[in-house]
Amino acid sequence: MANRFGGRYSPGTPGPETVAPPRHPFQGRRPARAAGRANAMFFAPLPLLPRAFFSDPAGLALTLGAFGVLILAAWLTREGLRAEDAWAARKVARRPALPRKILGSGLTGAGLLLAGIGGGDWLAPAIYAVLGTALHSFAFGLDPLGDKGMEGIDSFQQDRVARAIEEAEKHLATMSEAIRRAGDRGLEARVERFQAVVRDMFRTVEEDPRDLTAARRYLVVYLLGARDATVKFADLYGRTRDVTARQDYEALLGDLEDNFAARTRALIQDDRTDLDVEIEVLRDRLQRDGIRTAPVAPISGENA
Repeated sequence: MANRFGGRYSPGTPGPETVAPPRHPFQGRRPARAAGRANAMFFAPLPLLPRAFFSDPAGLALTLGAFGVLILAAWLTREGLRAEDAWAARKVARRPALPRKILGSGLTGAGLLLAGIGGGDWLAPAIYAVLGTALHSFAFGLDPLGDKGMEGIDSFQQDRVARAIEEAEKHLATMSEAIRRAGDRGLEARVERFQAVVRDMFRTVEEDPRDLTAARRYLVVYLLGARDATVKFADLYGRTRDVTARQDYEALLGDLEDNFAARTRALIQDDRTDLDVEIEVLRDRLQRDGIRTAPVAPISGENA
């Protein structure tokens, strides 16, 4: 039986103005700053290795120790940049528990000191250590030293939100790992688009922890189901390349994406409604105190 073919711009379909444009997989994402200069730090200590094996036992120990300290400094620096990116991406965030970039600066200086004291002279290595620490701090900056957007927020509720989102991020990470096993770049991009919509809900709940109750089913039940479905689909598709299974899986992601987006919009609308109520209550109180205010259109955009 013949099937009718149609698309977004075919006759009889909604016009472009009524169809939401597809979400770009990089929408709302920032370039990772953990690449480039941070990764180059892993290569900087490599010249120490041949030097170590042409030294006496004491020089061997010092040089290998310097190599290990500098590699550890590079790793801490990269992880510190990743933690800072995660902190900057959120409107409400706690400072990183461990100041990794600061520790990386100190370890860089310590590594340079160990690498230079093999000749018995302490002054020059100490100068290099101080300069290395200062230049590292100048190049990569310091870790965030304070919380962001935490004023007036119940710390207990915020901790509940943080635990829920941390668990949900683990589900998303499992989805990414599973879909990579399928070996299909198109599916990887599709999963990333779905994850971007899910993370929009994360940010909304972080801004108002009271939304956690309304969003818990999505963050726990639905996301867990999406994770399990992705794992099973990736194993099946990797073996069989079943086109029907792929279509069903993409349809499932589409349904979940629509539901997550609708729930996020509902949470934002509730927040706007709460703000409208607060404004009206404050205006009534001002009027009772004899202070007249000009009428203000509701935040939700409704006509007065």
